[in-house]
Amino acid sequence: MCGRSSLTKTEKELEERFKATFYSEDLERYNPLPNFNVAPTHMHPVITQDDPASIQLYRWGLIPFWAKDMKIGSRLINARIETIEEKPSFRQAFVRRRCIVPFDGYYEWQKTPDGKVPYRIQLKNTEIFTIAGLFEHWKNPENGEEVNSFTLITREANPVIRHLHDRQPLVLLPEQERLWLDNQIPSKDIIKEVGHVPGDYFTWYRVSTRVNKVSENDAGLLEAV
Repeated sequence: MCGRSSLTKTEKELEERFKATFYSEDLERYNPLPNFNVAPTHMHPVITQDDPASIQLYRWGLIPFWAKDMKIGSRLINARIETIEEKPSFRQAFVRRRCIVPFDGYYEWQKTPDGKVPYRIQLKNTEIFTIAGLFEHWKNPENGEEVNSFTLITREANPVIRHLHDRQPLVLLPEQERLWLDNQIPSKDIIKEVGHVPGDYFTWYRVSTRVNKVSENDAGLLEAV
């Protein structure tokens, strides 16, 4: 499960990392960075299969093209890699509309006898990593407005972090990012090629329970407690 994350880098750092550029009007409209507590419904940077030279801002929570309204997006923030080829909400997007989503950390809650304890998880070898995602373009039937949205792929957790949660996002290494965005690679083959991140790449530490509230969004959330 991945329901809360962070991306605290500047747009210039992202452009340099991905050799892609933001649409200036998106930055002016949404001004999404830095975001210390990224949550569903937030606008967030993505890089899509059909426009890999651009960093675009999409809404977290997939709204399939056939949806009657936006409400379904709140239920489709994640897609399990094990069933992605079967679910009607994801199977077409998996074939034609894959994207990568940059972060510099994500939060997970460990269940303890005293309640859930939040941790921030990162990769040791890179300040900016990506999670595999899917995207959709949806047109509001009431006003004709187009809404671009995405979901994050999840998988069984790596053994080193399974004590925190049994699921984790499908983290991509740089060479896997290119594969995930490659239109020439059939979707049935891509699953075998991505998501294999060594356990010693992961690092984690406990953070404040302030992160539980979406309204809390400042650099103090990144501090270890």
